[in-house]
Amino acid sequence: MLTIRPEFPGDQASIHYVNQEAFGRNQEADLVDKLGKRGVLTVSLVAVLDTIIVGHIAFSPVEIASEELSFVALTLAPVAVLPAHQNQGIGSKLVTGGLQECHRLGHDIVVLAGHPNYYPRFGFGQAYAKGIECEFEVPDEAWMIAELKHGALAGRQGKVRFQPEFREAM
Repeated sequence: MLTIRPEFPGDQASIHYVNQEAFGRNQEADLVDKLGKRGVLTVSLVAVLDTIIVGHIAFSPVEIASEELSFVALTLAPVAVLPAHQNQGIGSKLVTGGLQECHRLGHDIVVLAGHPNYYPRFGFGQAYAKGIECEFEVPDEAWMIAELKHGALAGRQGKVRFQPEFREAM
């Protein structure tokens, strides 16, 4: 049976392994480790199949700033599922559960750089079209944003500034 639950103390090694295996490299796993150690993971959920962690999703704060204003949003990065368990809906359950938890905690906006054919089903649309830029070079179709509360972006625009760990990873 699959369960989506918050990260518990002691889950870090399994989370690192899931991210490393899912992406086939250390970059995302190291990023999650650094964000966790700094205490800036706003939401960190795991997918547990029986007793094994097979997936992970993380959300951390970003600043969106323009000359007129700045505000805090969240970024979804990364979502990972062990290769043997991919294409079984686990990633979708992590994204849905993660967005619900972000909303429950009072967050209204989530940005991400991701696959343009995957994330729209969760309410993500093109961020550049809504006046939200990225501090990194990201193709238009991959830079996305979701309003967890209708109208959360009204009158808001600016450039997303990530945590230092993201800058180091890029």
